[in-house]
Amino acid sequence: MDKGLIALGAALAIGLAAGAAAIGIGLAASKAFEATARQPEIAGKISTILMTSIVFIEATAIYALVVSLLLVFAF
Repeated sequence: MDKGLIALGAALAIGLAAGAAAIGIGLAASKAFEATARQPEIAGKISTILMTSIVFIEATAIYALVVSLLLVFAF
């Protein structure tokens, strides 16, 4: 197999996943700030939900990193 194509695939995988994760976290934070501005009394609950969603979004980026590392070092 061609190492250059494998490296390109790994770079695309982590690049797209990191970009999508950044967009997802930005949108989630934006909506959390809007919700907190509308109802400040439930800010604690909103921040808990926000942190949970950020964890799941970052997990997908970490999975992409693992796939990229497997592509680079396994082949």
